[in-house]
Amino acid sequence: MDDFEGIAAVDRERIAPFLVRRALTAGSLVYEDGATQVFSSDGMTTYVEDGRVSAGEWTVDETGRFASFWPPHYTAEYDLRWLVEDGRIVGLRFLGRDSVPFVGRYRTGE
Repeated sequence: MDDFEGIAAVDRERIAPFLVRRALTAGSLVYEDGATQVFSSDGMTTYVEDGRVSAGEWTVDETGRFASFWPPHYTAEYDLRWLVEDGRIVGLRFLGRDSVPFVGRYRTGE
């Protein structure tokens, strides 16, 4: 993605705290199960799975830890790592404390 020109990312490397917001809002993500998600710069997020739309909120703390909140009560926290192929950033890896890691790829053609 052109949004990452000048960033020397390494696959599976933790995303530096100052780049997390940029990484999340760089484009729509498509997950391995076909679900999609968009992170807006205003802290809102939209997740679509099998046609069902869920709206949530997201934040990043000073250490770069990403958290998402899904009303009414669900909160999840993740460390974000780069997904790099052939020297290009193509997505994000989400590593949670109590969940299985998952991958989101930036949707191409946006």
